[in-house]
Amino acid sequence: MIAVRDLTFRYDDRIVLDDVSLSIPEGQFCLLVGPNGSGKTTLVRHLNALLTPDSGAVEVDGTDVSEAPVVARTTVGMVFQHPRDQFVAATVGADVAFGPENLGLDRAEIDRRVEDALAAVGLDGRADERLDELSGGEQARAAIAGALAMDPDYLVLDEPLAGLDWPARERVLSHLDSLYADGTALLVVTHDLRDLHERADRVVGMRAGRVALDDDPETALDDLAALGVRDPRC
Repeated sequence: MIAVRDLTFRYDDRIVLDDVSLSIPEGQFCLLVGPNGSGKTTLVRHLNALLTPDSGAVEVDGTDVSEAPVVARTTVGMVFQHPRDQFVAATVGADVAFGPENLGLDRAEIDRRVEDALAAVGLDGRADERLDELSGGEQARAAIAGALAMDPDYLVLDEPLAGLDWPARERVLSHLDSLYADGTALLVVTHDLRDLHERADRVVGMRAGRVALDDDPETALDDLAALGVRDPRC
C-alpha cells in the first residue's frame, strides 16, 4: 500500500500540498483529478521521492520513501505527462534498459525485462528505433515500457492520454487494462475522465492542495463540477 500521511509541501512561501493524507492499496485503479494548480502532479512526485515534503511522510509497503528512494522508485513506476521529459537515451531499447541497468541486474535479466516491457506495450522488435522519430502515442508507450521494466507494483501516469489521437488513445487504454488485470495498481492523474472513469475503482479529487473528494466513480461524477472538472457524461 502507498500511504500518504499529513503531507505538506511548499514552493517558496506558497503551500502546494496542505496536510494531505491518502492511501492507495495494492491492485487498485484510482483516478486523481482536479483543476490545474490543485496539487495533483506535486503529490504524485512525492510517491517515489522525486520531491521531499516539508512535513509528513510517504510510505510504500511500510517503507518511508525518503529513507529508501531507490526502493521507492523500483516499487512505484512513474510516467510523466510529456514522455520526452523522462527519456535518457536515444533509442527505445537503451532507454527502457536504463532503469534495470541502474539496479545492477545482470545482462540476461536486463534483456528479459526490456523484451517483456516492449512486448507489453506493443513495441516489440523496435528496440533500435530512435525515440525522437516515434509518434506521440508511440513515445507514450515507450515511456510506459521504461516504467514497466522496473517491475513496479504501482504505476503512476500523469495525463497519459493528453494529446493522443484516437488510435493511440485506444492502444494506451488497452495496455492499462492489461496491467490492471495482471494486478498492477494504477494511479492516473487526469483532468479528463473520458474512457477512464468506467475503468476505475475510485476517484480522488483535489482542490487548492487538499483532498476534496474521495469516492467510487459513479458517485463522484455528481461532484466533479464543484472541482472544476468536466463530467465525462456531458
